Amino acid sequence: MQESGFIKIIFLFLVSALLISNLDVHAQKRKKKKDKKVIVEEPLPATPEDKRKAEMYHAEAEKYYILEDYAKAFVLYQRSLELDPADAAAYYKISQIYLKQGDQEKAIFNAERAIKLNESNKYYYLLLAEIYTKQSNFVDAATAYENMIQKCENADDYLFELAAIYIYQDDYDKALQIYDRIEQKFGINEQVIAQKQKLYLKLSKLDEAIAEGKRLIDTHPGEAKYVVLLADILISNDQSEKAIPYLEDVVNNYSDNARALLILADYYRKNGDMEKSNTYLNRAFADSELDIQPKIQVLAGLIQKLPNDSLQQLVTNLGNEIMVAHPDDPKSYEINGDLNMRLGMDEKALEVYQKAISLGSSNFGTWQNVLQTELKLGKYDDAIGDGERALELFPNQAGICWFLGSAYIAKNEFKESIEVLERGKKLAVANEELKSYFNAQLGDAYNNLKEYKKSDASYDAALAYDPDNDHVLNNYSYFLSLRKEKMDLARKMSTKLVSRNPDNATFLDTHAWVLYVLGDYAEARVYIEKALADGEISGTIMEHYGDILFKLGDVDLAVKQWQKAKGMDETSELIDKKIADRKLYE
Repeated sequence: MQESGFIKIIFLFLVSALLISNLDVHAQKRKKKKDKKVIVEEPLPATPEDKRKAEMYHAEAEKYYILEDYAKAFVLYQRSLELDPADAAAYYKISQIYLKQGDQEKAIFNAERAIKLNESNKYYYLLLAEIYTKQSNFVDAATAYENMIQKCENADDYLFELAAIYIYQDDYDKALQIYDRIEQKFGINEQVIAQKQKLYLKLSKLDEAIAEGKRLIDTHPGEAKYVVLLADILISNDQSEKAIPYLEDVVNNYSDNARALLILADYYRKNGDMEKSNTYLNRAFADSELDIQPKIQVLAGLIQKLPNDSLQQLVTNLGNEIMVAHPDDPKSYEINGDLNMRLGMDEKALEVYQKAISLGSSNFGTWQNVLQTELKLGKYDDAIGDGERALELFPNQAGICWFLGSAYIAKNEFKESIEVLERGKKLAVANEELKSYFNAQLGDAYNNLKEYKKSDASYDAALAYDPDNDHVLNNYSYFLSLRKEKMDLARKMSTKLVSRNPDNATFLDTHAWVLYVLGDYAEARVYIEKALADGEISGTIMEHYGDILFKLGDVDLAVKQWQKAKGMDETSELIDKKIADRKLYE
């Protein structure tokens, strides 16, 4: 074909791409940027031969444009225009290229040329409107839409975009005019009326907004949702009294509309009619068609008011109803878990939380509450199993590590606890308070593995953040006394501990034992007897009492305390030998 040679020479022009790309497409001088008005002389008609060649260049340009090789496409579109200056589509494509390159002014210039040459192509106007919108030039964007709708066929759909442009300009009156035009063209539309209501409210034209709501109700008789929509507007504008008859009509004459029921329940509660309020609440919660989220919001608000004898039965009933209405939704069980935790019913809370998890709950708070409750109830094996599962779901949550690490400590699985706690401490790097909790637990774990340097360092770090951490003050001072190390520090910490907690039996025992190790037996007896008088007596405290008495020379009384301790938990392995030999072994 003869044209093949011609096609090949096209590429000779491509080397000029970078030079030409900054020039106008018709080798004319541009006006200053501030003058965006385009003046284009009528181009001379292309000869049939030039038009044919221009089409070939245009087709080649399209290929490069599709391949995103915009520099080559640009040059070829220019060659097309040199042969056929009336090629509006080439100006349109060049405008798109400039827009992709971020040169919005040149993009506007070429888009306007395209429109000048072909005023009936809506895509040219849309491109121009897009550019103006990117510049936040909503005035000119609106003009582009107006011109398109006026001059192009099938462009009325873009009235919605035009209305949005006027809203961006805060020109609500013009936006309302456009919505009126939309209704004239397409008929009454729920979304349009809702937008008009919002605009009227922004303009403080409440009567007009209400009138739109009534018009929607009249147009769709029997549609309860439109009645509720109007009621919402009235209530949000302090006209609840006017809204109530509408809502009463909905719940009495239509099938139950749960949204209306909730609004009525809230209205009557605020006005002191608890009987009506509770009736409407129960009807709403029993409706499985109502979305669960508004029910949860209502129930969560009521839970925050517990404990309250007058509310507890109602809230419990609502909790049961939400599970019956939404048996497959984990959120219905999560909210009931929260309810039972609030009421101190930990076993029941754990049961419904576990049900939520079995239904696929991925709510972090739910998993955290499960672990917390299992630890509280002493279900350490369950806490470990659920904690490992939770860590797979939430690998970056330090809180899960803390609960899981605590469960391992409770099971005396200290190596496992350290691995998890150290991981959690790294995750809590930005939370100094949480880091201190991890350090406290790590101090206990390392001590039990006799890694005393790491234990002491962990306790020191915890106290550096919170010098009044009673857990650390107690364990650190007691473990030091058992090792008979840093006894001045141990005494300082235990003294501070009992001054802060003068009636805590465990802390009093710790201080007594520190004094015992220091050889201050008389003072140790004072604190151990105070511990016995003020708190629950453990085997450890009773055995310590016997040891102190022995050091004070009262062997008979010491043996009696050891004998009492033997029948309790938490005694030393030497208790039987102490009793049998009537002698202190340490």
